[in-house]
Amino acid sequence: MNIIVVEYDPNWKNEKYPIPGNRNVQFINNTITKSNIIVGDYSYYDALNGESFEDQVLYHYEALGTKLNIGKFCSIAPETRFMMGGGNHRMDGSTYPFNIFCNGWEVYTPTLEQLPIKGDTIVGNDVWIGRRATIMPGVQIGDGAIIGAESVVVKDVEPYTIVGGNPAKEVRKRYSPEIIEELLEISWWDLDIEIINQNIEAIESGDIESLRKIKKQF
Repeated sequence: MNIIVVEYDPNWKNEKYPIPGNRNVQFINNTITKSNIIVGDYSYYDALNGESFEDQVLYHYEALGTKLNIGKFCSIAPETRFMMGGGNHRMDGSTYPFNIFCNGWEVYTPTLEQLPIKGDTIVGNDVWIGRRATIMPGVQIGDGAIIGAESVVVKDVEPYTIVGGNPAKEVRKRYSPEIIEELLEISWWDLDIEIINQNIEAIESGDIESLRKIKKQF
């Protein structure tokens, strides 16, 4: 493997639109305004029609106390939707939300304990989510996973696993269990950006031998 030294501007990660002339691709953590959405560096959303990433995070109310947590270096395609817990209705009786209508029915507002709140939605690092995928509340998606276009993810996805369909089901693992375990231990996304910058070829190609050597140095 040849190490290519590329000049890197450390301030680049603070750009809202990291591709000159492109007003769709957004570094998410430079666009969010809500404290209950947490996104790592370099994760991007490919927007349409001037929308923001937050426009695709639905029913996400701070009063519920749940968070959407997305790792570093994730690729999120257009029209991906994150359905959060605020859209849940009671399921122990009628599902009709009487309390949202201001005619006296607001006294029947359910407590949080009466709603099927499923906790935080967590997306790992280096995850690729295809166009028009829907991520349901409380789902956890592991590092290196791939979510197929138009999938509806209703349960957890293991690291380095490809899923697709409605509901999303496992298509295959990207690597052997041994290699997956090693990649998770290496966690290249947590290396200093200068180290990542010098070893992008190995990272892109999944060159496990080179990645082992890089990890041993730090």
